[in-house]
Order: sequence, then structure tokens, then C-alpha cells
Amino acid sequence: MEKHKTIEIAVTTVEEAATNGAELVIFTEAFIPGYPTWIWRLRPGGDWNLLEELHKQLLNNSVVMESNDLAPLYEVAKKNNVTIVCGIEERDSYFSQSTIYNTVIVIGSDGTLLNKHRKLMPTNPERMVWGFGDASGLKVVDTSSGRVGILLCWENYMPLARYALYSQGVEIYIAPTYDSGDGWLGTLQHIAREGCCWVVGCGNLMKASDIPDDFPEKSTLYPDNNEWVNPGDSVVIAPGGEIVAGPINKESGIFYHEIDVEKVSIAKRALDVTGHYSRPDIFQLHVNTHAQSPCVFTDKSTK
Repeated sequence: MEKHKTIEIAVTTVEEAATNGAELVIFTEAFIPGYPTWIWRLRPGGDWNLLEELHKQLLNNSVVMESNDLAPLYEVAKKNNVTIVCGIEERDSYFSQSTIYNTVIVIGSDGTLLNKHRKLMPTNPERMVWGFGDASGLKVVDTSSGRVGILLCWENYMPLARYALYSQGVEIYIAPTYDSGDGWLGTLQHIAREGCCWVVGCGNLMKASDIPDDFPEKSTLYPDNNEWVNPGDSVVIAPGGEIVAGPINKESGIFYHEIDVEKVSIAKRALDVTGHYSRPDIFQLHVNTHAQSPCVFTDKSTK
């Protein structure tokens, strides 16, 4: 819940990972400044004052893309020649300037922003926190590590969203998430089989002791400091669905694995759902990639 301190942690982590040979560094969903875990313990509309206080803190610590908030991450990516994928709470600065989006960014190894994707459909109580994204960021981008595509948490249960990434030739499919457990891991394995791509699940590891002591009503919401609020379950799955590393459960640290992107095209010899295994004469997906806007200003001035 402290934006600048969280960014400092991210920078330090990238430095350490790069020192150990990492070329692609992945952070989880809403890493900056943190996932609003309280929404799963407070009834929406229940304790209005507490919800408002927590939302105010989150809003004030959300990232403004047009500011210099993320400059340290751009700099550390370029300095270490690494690609960074990071979940953020993004505060919209174009329209109301008060809506938060669950966003994931891709920073290239040259220190430039390659993509920004806003979560298309927040899940259940998440809709009391985040606005709905659009498909302007539903992209697969070329990076120095391969073609990277990302869907956040339960977006990965949306077959058409997955198909949109498959159709763009995703090689490294990244799923930052707050979910965990066998059901979630089974979903990621299915995606690896279906898309014949590498799947990296980045779990949101959180212990009650990670939550600041001055967090409002912490003693009520998280009375046991040793409780694992989320066990993590970060994992790497090869094209075809085999778990090759992890899941890392109830364990903090940097998780490393080497990925061979050539295995993606080899895996598609038998199954390519947007290639030789597709039937465009029967099924076609149309994706509206235009940025959605609540207001359009037209200059009606005349000479």
C-alpha cells in the first residue's frame, strides 16, 4: 500500500534477478502497490467507512502512467538489459482521474513501454475496486526473450481472450494471478496444451505479517500474523501441459527457469488452434481493439 516503496522492492528484485542471469522478470497481479485482498473479507457496502478509507489509500498509491512513477523500472530494465512484466494498480489520468484499473505492463530490455493491458473483467468484489479494461492492450509483443502475451487471473477463464493471444503467436503466455491451488494449476496446464505455448503462472504470495501494522482494522481482518493469505503457487509449464518447475507454495524468493521458445512451434505440429487446426469457414473471432472512451470531444470551429 506504499507505491514508491513497492517500486523500490521491484527495482532491487530486478537487479538481483539480472545478476543471476534472468532475461525476463515477472511480477504478480497488482504488485504495485499490492492486491486489495481485503475485498474478499469485507462485505461490499458493509462497513462503508472502512472500505472508503482503504480505497482512498489504494487510489493515492496507484500508478499514474503519465507521471514519472515508473521511471525507476524503465531505468533498471535498460541498465540490466531485461524485459519486465509487472502488475500495477493504474489510476486513470484522462477522464474522471478517479478510476483504478488492474493493469499489467511490459517494459522492454531497452527501457521502453511495450504494452499496457487493463484487466477486461474484474471478478466478483473486484468490480467494487477496478474499472473494466478494453482490448487496446490485448496484444502479444516481441521481446528479447520471445513473443509475450498476458492475461490477468480469471481473464484466463475467458476462452475468446485466450484465443486472441494464441492467434498472435504467443510463445510465453504469462498469467499473473491472485488465484492458487490445484484447480488453477489445472487451468494453466490446459492453456499450455491448448495454445502449445509456455505458460508462466506468477502467484500472489502474501502472509498476514506482510500487511503493515497500521493497516486499518488489521487485527480484525487478519488476526493471525502467521496466516498465509495467499500461498503463491508460481509455476512454469511447458508447451503440451507438463509442469517443469514449481509450483512454489508458501515460499518467498525469486523463482528461475530456462525457457526454450523453439519448443512452441514444434508442439504446434500436431495441434495449432489458430493455424491448421482452425476452421475459419465456420468460426471467426472479431476483436475490437479500439480504446474505449466515455466522451469524445469534437472541434466544431469554423473558418
